[in-house]
Amino acid sequence: MSEVEFNNQLTDEIKISPEAMNQLAAIINNEADASGIRIYVSGGGCGGMTYGMTLVEQPTQFDCVLEMEKLNVYVDSIALGYLNGVEVDFKTEGVNQSFVFKNVFAQTGGSGACGGCGGAAPAGGGCA
Repeated sequence: MSEVEFNNQLTDEIKISPEAMNQLAAIINNEADASGIRIYVSGGGCGGMTYGMTLVEQPTQFDCVLEMEKLNVYVDSIALGYLNGVEVDFKTEGVNQSFVFKNVFAQTGGSGACGGCGGAAPAGGGCA
């Protein structure tokens, strides 16, 4: 039986705007132990899925990585199925500044309605 090799390199599955990259790089530069940023999804059911980012000290064996000039972006291979095609941007509106996820969950459908609570997230996997 031959072994299946896990392709953990991302290319264009996730996009980071120049503004967001500069902000994320500034955050990473202030954290000595951080090796990059993780984008993740959580939730499901009536509340829908949510997204977030956190610092990564050590990636896991199941992480896919987008290597950029200023930082590495890590995504768990299962979460990638929900984030494929997302663009992370950074917006300033007045005194408010925030990271914005565009096209999140576009390919998973989602009508905003809930027919029954307790739905589980479907499994998918592997980096493209």
